[in-house]
Amino acid sequence: MSSYFFTHFALHTIGTLGGGISDFPWLSVSILFPIGCAFLIPFFPDKGEGKEVRWFALSVALITFLVTVGSYINGFDINNEDVQLKESINWLPNLGLTWSVGADGMSMPLILLTSFITALAVLAAWPVKFKPKLFFFLILIMDGGQIAVFAVQDMLLFFLSWELELLPVYLLLAIWGGKNRQYAATKFIIYTAGSSIFILLAALAMGFYGTEVPNFEFSHLANQDFGQNFQILCYIGLLIAFGVKLPIVPLHTWLPDAHGEATAPVHMLLAGILLKMGGYALLRFNAQLLPIAHAQFSPLLIVLGVVNIIYAALTSFAQRNLKRKIAYSSISHMGFVLIGIGSFSSLGTSGAMLQMVSHGLIGASLFFLVGATYDRTKTLKLDEMGGVGQKMRIMFALWTACSLASLALPGMSGFVSELMVFTGFVTDEVYTLPFRVIMASLAAIGVILTPIYLLSMLREIFFGKENPKLTEDKNLIDAEPREIYIIACLLLPIIGIGLYPRLVTESYLATINNLVDRDLNAVKNTPKTNVFAGNKSNQILKAPTI
Repeated sequence: MSSYFFTHFALHTIGTLGGGISDFPWLSVSILFPIGCAFLIPFFPDKGEGKEVRWFALSVALITFLVTVGSYINGFDINNEDVQLKESINWLPNLGLTWSVGADGMSMPLILLTSFITALAVLAAWPVKFKPKLFFFLILIMDGGQIAVFAVQDMLLFFLSWELELLPVYLLLAIWGGKNRQYAATKFIIYTAGSSIFILLAALAMGFYGTEVPNFEFSHLANQDFGQNFQILCYIGLLIAFGVKLPIVPLHTWLPDAHGEATAPVHMLLAGILLKMGGYALLRFNAQLLPIAHAQFSPLLIVLGVVNIIYAALTSFAQRNLKRKIAYSSISHMGFVLIGIGSFSSLGTSGAMLQMVSHGLIGASLFFLVGATYDRTKTLKLDEMGGVGQKMRIMFALWTACSLASLALPGMSGFVSELMVFTGFVTDEVYTLPFRVIMASLAAIGVILTPIYLLSMLREIFFGKENPKLTEDKNLIDAEPREIYIIACLLLPIIGIGLYPRLVTESYLATINNLVDRDLNAVKNTPKTNVFAGNKSNQILKAPTI
């Protein structure tokens, strides 16, 4: 009966994709549908292996993905820089809390990414047999909560959505993680929940600014004339909160521990979606709502981005644990997002957006392969791997393709996004030429280190010193059809974006240009207080349509 209902719902959704339904609450449904369906899971009969519940969860995740695709096709205009698909209901008016959702160019690509990665994560969780009902319940709660982070247009509601996904991640780590899962889960919740208090404080300060009746809607806050000192205080607090999630060195230490203990589907959600929440929030709040403070702090973002790239690349190079090596690689790649956000060119900021989408796909693919490899070898130590290339040829091919994408091979999405960030920053005349040259040269070190540690990792896993226990293991099987399908689904957009970036860049170009114009106006109206500012800060560098 339930399968018939969801099949009928999916067919109805597909049938309306071309119907131009403008008044359908696409975003509210994409948020509330998976959360509501999650609460049906406790009523499912449990025969021990969770066969029924995993099909149910996959159906819900796929329908949610179809709904987000429907929202993009039916109600989203790529040439419109404003918020679209708006839905607003006075929820708790005395508290100034409004159910307000919408999407612009910064949020729509990440909404699609979230629903896509979550659907694949559910498929990746197919072997889960320990407490499957609770596992898939938490996955579906995360699906709705993470979409809400990108879709809500109210800062207090954003804070609630931000907090909603913390508990599921904590439980997924603490119950299904590795030997040190309790430590990793506790560290995650301390870092992320502790830093979230800054979001609440900033939201209350901005919502009550200049009025007795609080208003937390983004459109209202964007038109507020916040003073410079007020903006700086809010900016610092939000930078800490979002810097933990991104993560920014030295606020990053929770991530390697979390990845070191997580299972493959949780890896995919952490690397594919969770880190992007920090980058998106920096764009949405720090750059868009606090432009005067952003003009002051943008050089710091550039420096922090370079530190992320070099420090994490060097640390990844030294890691002998496979999960931690890929985790530090993720931290390094997120440094490009910081550089793009800190630049005042549309090309650089557009590159930051593309890097978030690109790394979401690449990071999810690499961590899924880490989990699949561990399921076969039962070890994460590179010294204990080696010589399995002859028995796992397809797995080696999948690893090679995803690693080449991560090291920014031309023709794949990582190359385009990093090139846009570099080009946008070095041509950004808001900064002095020496500053641009030094920062770009240092960031290039990370670009050089990435292929070294990734290719050496592949050599050690598949063609290094043979481990007799692995090479003589008759049960060491190659990639299964389900695993090949998941990687193929991720590689298809990775290659597609690499060959034709406009698949993604067109969706946010108008919004990014508007954001950069706003920040450049703040630069022009702010006295030059740091030695990194150039003399042509009034020049607006538009992003080309690529």
